[in-house]
Amino acid sequence: MKSWRAWLLSLFLLPGAVAAEQLRLVADTWPPFTDQRLPGNGVAAELVATALERAGYTSDYREVPWERAILGLQRGDYDVLINAWYSDERAGFGHFSEPYLINRIRFVQRKGDGIAFAQLSDLYPYRIAVLRGYAYSAQFGADKNLRKVGVSSFESAAHMVQHGRVSLALEDEYVARFQFNHQLKSIADQLEFLPTPLSENGLHILIRLTHGNHLEIARRFDAAIAAMRADGSYAAIMQRHGL
Repeated sequence: MKSWRAWLLSLFLLPGAVAAEQLRLVADTWPPFTDQRLPGNGVAAELVATALERAGYTSDYREVPWERAILGLQRGDYDVLINAWYSDERAGFGHFSEPYLINRIRFVQRKGDGIAFAQLSDLYPYRIAVLRGYAYSAQFGADKNLRKVGVSSFESAAHMVQHGRVSLALEDEYVARFQFNHQLKSIADQLEFLPTPLSENGLHILIRLTHGNHLEIARRFDAAIAAMRADGSYAAIMQRHGL
């Protein structure tokens, strides 16, 4: 009996026998980056899940509206928000990884409207549709003279631009182009990008500060992403998603 118990104990002491920690991942629906209808749940979700698996974690992925994702991370319902731009406010309740993707944030206008800008003050005359809770850039967020109109989705914002209810909408270029080829296909030829982007934002995972291993998760995730870039698996995932 003692030998049987010793053998069983030895199994639990083997490195491979230790159960990997499961992380509860969350994002909003944001194709092509995060969308449960897409292969791998979208390119960002696949990159994150693959990197975390290589870092020694398992994961459970959920999609909820953006404001619920933020609140859920703060309450401890989730461990990791996988598609976060940096803001000081978010750094108060979460730890950011290094960026694993870059988002180019661009304005969309009705074709032929001729809006252009060199500085944010050039946009003061215009109503701009913005997604509630998004951190486009620190300067844009802090400028109280910009006429921002909160919306729940870029799809809604694009229709508002088309109908003249607002002059501009903001979105990542890949996201906008994806929607122009899908749910916004019927109005895509009526819209166009402004030549100048607002910003280029790093996309991070955001780990709740109340998770006891948040620093270690970020360290291992960053190392896994670096290894994926080096061995070609990162590029393969991007190519598989057409990016």
